[in-house]
Amino acid sequence: MKHQTERQAWMEILAKSSVVNIERQVQTLGKLPEYSFLRSPEIGLTMLRGRAGGTGEVFNLGEMTITRCVVKILDTIGFGYVGGRSKRHAELAAVCDGLLQQNEWSFTVQNQVIQPLQTIIQQKQEQQQRQTEATKVEFFTMLRGE
Repeated sequence: MKHQTERQAWMEILAKSSVVNIERQVQTLGKLPEYSFLRSPEIGLTMLRGRAGGTGEVFNLGEMTITRCVVKILDTIGFGYVGGRSKRHAELAAVCDGLLQQNEWSFTVQNQVIQPLQTIIQQKQEQQQRQTEATKVEFFTMLRGE
């Protein structure tokens, strides 16, 4: 697995979280600084690419709907790219990205938004893994006598 920068990590968490959970955590921050849109939330498509066997030739797997947004907040530019069609999700991700780049907001947003969202994501992954393990079937082969 490639090493992720801190910004890549928080952008991944924001993209994978539900808009309801992000909204809940952002509300704990209180009054946010004003921001303006450099690119209002917009819905588009991106091409997903894959490799045969993970290492073979590259091929186009299909398209995916994404929503993106760019905001200017406290002289910093924040980006939000999320899967799906939620304009609010992209906006909140962009605002959080912008705040996380600010020294005076970084610690607070990291503790009150990113860490709780990461915990929620991990809990969902663990629950899915437990459900998958519960349905695991062991196959075996019996040899016929010779």
